[in-house]
Amino acid sequence: MYGHVLETSGFLSNDMAALTMKGEEQNTTTDHGTSSKKRKLTMISGSSYIPMEKLGTLQGDDAHFICAEKKTVGVADGVGGWSKHGIDAGEYARQLMSNAECAVVNGDPESKVDPTKVLDAAYSKTKVKGSSTACILTLDQDEGLTTVNMGDSGFLVIRKGGDVYKSAIQQYSFNYPYQLQDNDRSRTPSGAQVTTLPVEAGDVIVAGTDGLFDNLYPRQIEELVRTMIEGGSDPQDVAWAVAGQAYCASMDREAFTPFTEGSLEAGKSSVGGKEDDITVIVSCIVDDGL
Repeated sequence: MYGHVLETSGFLSNDMAALTMKGEEQNTTTDHGTSSKKRKLTMISGSSYIPMEKLGTLQGDDAHFICAEKKTVGVADGVGGWSKHGIDAGEYARQLMSNAECAVVNGDPESKVDPTKVLDAAYSKTKVKGSSTACILTLDQDEGLTTVNMGDSGFLVIRKGGDVYKSAIQQYSFNYPYQLQDNDRSRTPSGAQVTTLPVEAGDVIVAGTDGLFDNLYPRQIEELVRTMIEGGSDPQDVAWAVAGQAYCASMDREAFTPFTEGSLEAGKSSVGGKEDDITVIVSCIVDDGL
């Protein structure tokens, strides 16, 4: 397993401040007509990556990044079919996410992060052979959570009050997702889905590749996340646990999974979980208390 650690102390510990992603202040009006400042929102993220064991590579086909300073995260899944042509299927995804992170870090410090522009910039600079799904999310104090998603990677927003939002899957047919590919006009960021959602302190965002969402239903992810957050676990620990549960399901020959259900609906036979690379990023939205 591989993890990306941004916060390893308790979920609501006092020493988080140095590692949080801070939003901008926003003025609001009270019932008495006076102006007051809305507290900043903070997003704390942790990740886990479990590459599928296969001959010739230890890196797998997934890639991801977390940019704490710009409160932005991203995941990508290289299309495995390229390996049949002697091409590292994960290299496109890795370069895509590396270029996306560079676009975020090197962007105008006075401007908000636009996930669509980030994906456009990353796509234009990724020239290796291959193709990949992609999902990039950013937290903005004024607009909420803004996302761009291409393919069957995606995210959940788990609201403290009980609601759960699941991003839509983009696919041509079962197990054939939309994907980005260099020199293919039909596979550009213009086909990506852009979403803006309100978020508030207490919300938890779970982003991942299809290795997560093919093996666990949203309700299973939600139950595990809520249990761990309520128990005081930090995002890093939650990400490891969610990825671990997805891995167990992927190796269970008797499990009934979303992939099993999709296969049956497509008229194909499938038993058990789907072995795949599994990437999970868990981001907790909290009030920084200032």
